[in-house]
Amino acid sequence: MAENLENFSKFLADNKGKRKFKQTVELAINFKGIDFSKQDNRLNLEVNLPNGKGKTKKIAIFCTERNFIEQANQNGIEVIDGAQLDQISKDPARLNSLLEYELIAQPNLMPAIAKNLGQFLGTRNKMPKPLLPNTSMASMSNELNKRVQLRNRGKNLPTIHCIVGNEDMDASKVYDNVQEVLNAVTRKLGVSHIRSAYVKLTMSKPLKVM
Repeated sequence: MAENLENFSKFLADNKGKRKFKQTVELAINFKGIDFSKQDNRLNLEVNLPNGKGKTKKIAIFCTERNFIEQANQNGIEVIDGAQLDQISKDPARLNSLLEYELIAQPNLMPAIAKNLGQFLGTRNKMPKPLLPNTSMASMSNELNKRVQLRNRGKNLPTIHCIVGNEDMDASKVYDNVQEVLNAVTRKLGVSHIRSAYVKLTMSKPLKVM
């Protein structure tokens, strides 16, 4: 483990600051011996990275009740009027703007959201998550900023990709994020089905980590 972390730290240091923008650190996992065309084998995992992704996502909430609106304003969360779902469903520009956000919702609005926006958001895996009782908006916002989703893309290709940090983060924290994702995938599919895993910065060559 220490040797792997040392190699990763050197890799991150060697590639840091070589672009005019802040590069993300990305993880790619390649699989073997598993048929992802079968529904039961497909990946759809949510993993909370212990150290976050090094950036803050825009979050919006569908709501109508005053207490939800007040909480949203206190936490810098965009409010989407839950009474306008029908209008939103007919406005392509507003629909597309929703894709820029991590979405949450007042729980009793979920049926109406599914009815009006489910076809658009569901096919893009962007359906909002209900803000459950006794869950603060601040804690849910923090969780969403740490979460990555692992899903098979395209024609069920035997590979997945996700962001695990950025080049300004401490190497040990990014490495912990990498291990968290690898552990989650191993628990789901077994280590025998992982062919290899690589990390890379946005514009760097990859480094094999598994």
